Amino acid sequence: MTAQKKPLHLEIPLLLVSSALTLVAGLLMPVITINQMVFWKDSFSVLTGIRALYTEGHVALAVIVFVFSVIFPIIKLGTMFIVWLGRFNHEEKKKALAWVSYLGKWSMLDVFVVAVTVVISKISSVMDAKAQAGIYVFAASIAMSIVASMRLERVNRTR
Repeated sequence: MTAQKKPLHLEIPLLLVSSALTLVAGLLMPVITINQMVFWKDSFSVLTGIRALYTEGHVALAVIVFVFSVIFPIIKLGTMFIVWLGRFNHEEKKKALAWVSYLGKWSMLDVFVVAVTVVISKISSVMDAKAQAGIYVFAASIAMSIVASMRLERVNRTR
């Protein structure tokens, strides 16, 4: 009698690695370009935006953006990698994935902030803001991590 082989679910590690790589790119690439009047134009990545907030004295806002845009996604991906690669019982995996799901609810906050900034700039007559490629790469990273989380939860339920 032969034991039935469990499916490998290679999509999960592929999604996790892809999400991690696009997260790094999304944090480093420009997410927004702001034009003020005719003379001032500046592009910000998530990380340079955090640094600018901090240096301009908006420490609390810099910390909030850092936590939700950098720390949460890294912890979420790290936890999913550990759950995928580690040897945990069903209940431990279930608890970890519930925590990942909770963190995932806050994942799109950065994309929302950029969208609001762009909308506000369209209303203003002295400022113009344009979303850049980095925001789409960052959003793709978050979307892939959400899909990976859903796949991990589904695989955990069936094992």
